[in-house]
Amino acid sequence: MRRSTPTAGLALALFATVTATLAAPAASAAPAPVTAAPALAAAAPDISVTNVQAHLTQLNSIASSNGGNRRAGSAGYTASVSYVKAKLQAAGYTVTEQVCTTCTYRSNNLIAEWPQGPTDQVVMFGAHLDSVSAGPGINDNGSGSATLLENALVLAQQNPSMTKRVRFAWWTDEEQGLNGSEFYVNSLSATQRGYIKGYYNFDMVGSTNGGYFINRLTSTTAAPLKAYWDSLNLQPEENVEGQGRSDDYSFQQAGIPTSGYAAGASARKTSAQAAKWGGTANSAYDPCYHRSCDTTGNISATVLNRGADGVAYALWQLAVGGGTPTNDFSVAVSPTSGSVARGGSTTATVSTATTSGSAQTVSLSATGAPSGVTVSFSPSSVTSGGSATMTVSASATATTGTFTVTVTGTGSVTRSAAYTLTVTGTGGCAGGQLIGNSSFESGSTPWTATSGVITNSSSQAARTGSYKAWLDGYGSSHTDTLAQSVTIPVGCASYTLSFWLHIDTAETTGSTAYDKLTVQVGTTTLATYSNLNAASGYAQRSFNLAAYAGQTVTLKWTGVEDASLQTSFVIDDVTLQVG
Repeated sequence: MRRSTPTAGLALALFATVTATLAAPAASAAPAPVTAAPALAAAAPDISVTNVQAHLTQLNSIASSNGGNRRAGSAGYTASVSYVKAKLQAAGYTVTEQVCTTCTYRSNNLIAEWPQGPTDQVVMFGAHLDSVSAGPGINDNGSGSATLLENALVLAQQNPSMTKRVRFAWWTDEEQGLNGSEFYVNSLSATQRGYIKGYYNFDMVGSTNGGYFINRLTSTTAAPLKAYWDSLNLQPEENVEGQGRSDDYSFQQAGIPTSGYAAGASARKTSAQAAKWGGTANSAYDPCYHRSCDTTGNISATVLNRGADGVAYALWQLAVGGGTPTNDFSVAVSPTSGSVARGGSTTATVSTATTSGSAQTVSLSATGAPSGVTVSFSPSSVTSGGSATMTVSASATATTGTFTVTVTGTGSVTRSAAYTLTVTGTGGCAGGQLIGNSSFESGSTPWTATSGVITNSSSQAARTGSYKAWLDGYGSSHTDTLAQSVTIPVGCASYTLSFWLHIDTAETTGSTAYDKLTVQVGTTTLATYSNLNAASGYAQRSFNLAAYAGQTVTLKWTGVEDASLQTSFVIDDVTLQVG
């Protein structure tokens, strides 16, 4: 996704275009919005997230072999086009490369059309294939490109009867201003534009702290995308951050109905979003946005999987026909990740939902667990709409590491969800001090903090060393955060979180808490401090975290300061000692 946001004039132009599209009478030259069928004409396939990740691995390797990026016009971009093109041609697509002569970097769009369905009834799916020059661009936008590639390959493999023509596009030069897609749209005649009944854009659909966003959420065009995520109870939101910043805007300007998925870029997740989607509040959806760390490690398999399956659902709803509506269901796991120590166990909830037709019996199974780990379900089968408890147990000799476990529901169709499992320890209590960089002397890693919080400023002294975490102290409305995720082993006798806190304030009240520091583990508040707790020097604060054994949790400190009179919350020497 390109960095710049629309100007006020651009936003007004977009509003005018969308308003005109919605208000156009039946005789208007603008194409009619795509109308989603009330139920699937045929069961949409389950898109393998493993296959999508394999494409991302190839794109990452291409970048590594070509200067570390896949910027439009570079050797890395050309190799990316060749990789995608070869896959599509082998699958039977009609593939063309369009040279973008007006792009900042002269390079090619890649257009692939499945040669079935009426040529004057086109549903189009697109993603930009280029990265910024700073890195390989695996989330931005290898994730959208790989998602569409695997959907295209599955469509070709299944070869269903088609009610509409499906066209896929991989755009160049998006990062320099949507140039590739704009060039394509401008190359179409008015008649050719009228053939396109809907354009769906997918830009950054695997963000590690991601959300679930849909372009033009309440539009008719968005209905099939929203229906699938609604079936998973994801409660998607409008893609406000991405408005006017990706290739769907080129189609909107031409009066073509648009929608699409996104998981978020540099904007920060709100507390309300973290409560319903998980992840870390007040942190970027993608912490590696437009950076060199946007590699295959910067992808959430769960978010990516839900996006890929949603694309398939929409494609089948919009363009695949034949037969009687099929009974179908979805599978989801909550939480989407967990940790277990050797000799221990952990649980998660597997939920199912009927997405079309009637409810059916769904048998549950799991694959991908490492040696020494067993996965069981209670009950082992449910009626779609029901849920089961998944228990993951590790033997004393289980293989340690992090693994992707695929939870599969089998009925008249097969559906799956990804669960990230971390196996730790050598049996019994894997004790020790769990907080990384506990005195802040080694930079910010592995902490996540608001800019300027981790500092060696002499204005507030550290308890030990030179660095500490200094939240607030501005004397104006301000919020600072400090967080670190830790995996807490099972089998220990004690779990003690401790930190040293110094509170300095200019507030004069003895009764009103104007400025506050909240300490949380996950979504649970451990304590709240305020200007009323101000004192000279540091005081140690300690908490028992035994209730979180066997879990990966985020420890978080949030300082909120009001409009006047500073309060500084200074934290040092944070430890989580288990033993």
